[in-house]
Amino acid sequence: MKHVERKIKTRVRERGQLTLPNEIRELLKIEVGDDLLFRTDADGRVFVERLNIVPADQAWFWTERWQRMERQVQEDIEAGRISRYQDVHEALKALEDSEDGGD
Repeated sequence: MKHVERKIKTRVRERGQLTLPNEIRELLKIEVGDDLLFRTDADGRVFVERLNIVPADQAWFWTERWQRMERQVQEDIEAGRISRYQDVHEALKALEDSEDGGD
């Protein structure tokens, strides 16, 4: 999809506050409480991006190692390389009975 250049005016208020026009909020998918990143280039242009900050207690999920394992699991599911059990006891028994003893 080709980006169409638009010019949208807003006014800076006291203490540097401004209202992001609705069109910009929709374009950037910005909601109340989101964090924004402002950066500049050598020509003095300013760029605004929505930041996706991961809460500290969820950071492990977004590590490269965990994401790689997530992709591997998804491949196994799609290829049908899964087993289903009635309950946790049945699953644990299957692990114990497996060749590697569940290790």
